[in-house]
Amino acid sequence: MSEILLQIDGKEVAATEGMTLLEVAQKAGIFIPTLCHDERLEGYGACRICTVEIEKRGWTQYVAACLYPVEKNLVVRTRSERIDQIRKMLLDLMLAHAPESLALQDLAKQYGANQERFEKEPDFCILCGLCVRYCAEVKKKHAVSFADRGVRREIQFIPEIASKECWNCKECFPLCPTSYLQAAYFLAEGLAFPPIFTSEE
Repeated sequence: MSEILLQIDGKEVAATEGMTLLEVAQKAGIFIPTLCHDERLEGYGACRICTVEIEKRGWTQYVAACLYPVEKNLVVRTRSERIDQIRKMLLDLMLAHAPESLALQDLAKQYGANQERFEKEPDFCILCGLCVRYCAEVKKKHAVSFADRGVRREIQFIPEIASKECWNCKECFPLCPTSYLQAAYFLAEGLAFPPIFTSEE
């Protein structure tokens, strides 16, 4: 494959066809924050925290670095006032769902996000999809999936599969940036296998 040259934060970097902006930046030691990305998984672009600014042929636009493919002579900026505003807004929204998440709190300090900006939504899941995709793409088990759409969208374990596959796996647990996944699993386990109570006569 031919080499592609582009510019990231004023630094000329080399890439090969098929790479994403995030992959090139990481290879060059340039930090771009992510929450829904894992190098073992296909790009997804759910959290959008990796948004960067690109400039080509005089036009500027904002794209998800984990999805956008490299292009020759592309100019990329990973930090700017506008980018910081975008990331701050996204973090404000996610903190309303998962205010105790250490991953979100760390990013909130960098971008001045405010967890009190939006009304709290007690679901603790930011729908990054890491658990769903890892189980499907890496483990090939499909024990956890998305349910519903829009504002009602959530993740759920499939009891028939999870009861056989998850107890000795749990590899998706460390991927969750909010620790919601563990609670969801044990809830599903409790519903699938409720305790049996006996009373003495």
